[in-house]
Amino acid sequence: MLSLVILGVLVSVVHAKFYPTYPNIETCVGLPVQYSCENTTVVTDSCCNVVRGGLVLQAQYWNTYTGLELQAQLYPKNSWSIHGLVPLNCDGTSVGQYCDPGRQYDPKPLPSTLPNGTVINPYKGPSVRKFIQEFGRSDLLHYMDTFWINQGAPNEDLWAHEYSIHATCTSAFDVACYDPGYKKHQEVVNFFETSVKVYQMYPTYDILAASGIVPSNTTTYTRAQITNAIYSQTGADPWLGCNNGTVWNQIRYFHHVLGTEQFGHFKPLDSIVSSTCAETGLWYYERTPTSEKAVSD
Repeated sequence: MLSLVILGVLVSVVHAKFYPTYPNIETCVGLPVQYSCENTTVVTDSCCNVVRGGLVLQAQYWNTYTGLELQAQLYPKNSWSIHGLVPLNCDGTSVGQYCDPGRQYDPKPLPSTLPNGTVINPYKGPSVRKFIQEFGRSDLLHYMDTFWINQGAPNEDLWAHEYSIHATCTSAFDVACYDPGYKKHQEVVNFFETSVKVYQMYPTYDILAASGIVPSNTTTYTRAQITNAIYSQTGADPWLGCNNGTVWNQIRYFHHVLGTEQFGHFKPLDSIVSSTCAETGLWYYERTPTSEKAVSD
């Protein structure tokens, strides 16, 4: 019986299909090269430049437990976790949420009703995990299960939420940008790839630790200590988010993008949104030891 199981696995690997996930940028050749939100000429192709959502944030979380430890859903030790890639208007205001109901894969939409009264219905179809598997991207799936960790619900619920609420509001991930030859869910997997790529630009834990800032249940830090450490390596001040003003658990890096989000250059910018953290007495708490695991990139 064991030999049959092994044979089945081998057959599935042999027949796995690997589809390209990148967009079609042939029409971008020869067009003006410019950063989003800094263009001096009218952008004519939203698949070649980030037009909608030109201020792009890379968001990371530091939580101390997952709530699903018994299911082996654990945070990566000595690493912040991915939260997502967030588009904003150039002035820092919201670009919208759940912009394409036809590409809504979030099983628990939040918000469930948009400001204009539109109701976002829960998605009940196959998980986005299956989308990734259908493209033969076991490598991407493994990385996401290691570094893109949800709290209180399965990881794929967070992935689906981030895609549905944000990627559908970003011009670079419009389905039209993948024609001709678009394969359903191609842009979903591509969004996940891009989110991982930008996350890897910022080893937050290591930058802070190298500056003497490590998780502690006995020592607090100032906001300036944290932002100065990050600035020294990125050249830009990040946004810090805190619970109750003093429990630090979020960081967001701001960018303008040259070209597409998938391939272009992300230029670090100072945050233009006010921090929710106090200036002093910030707690960067240690994680529960049973809530994290040693990992390798």
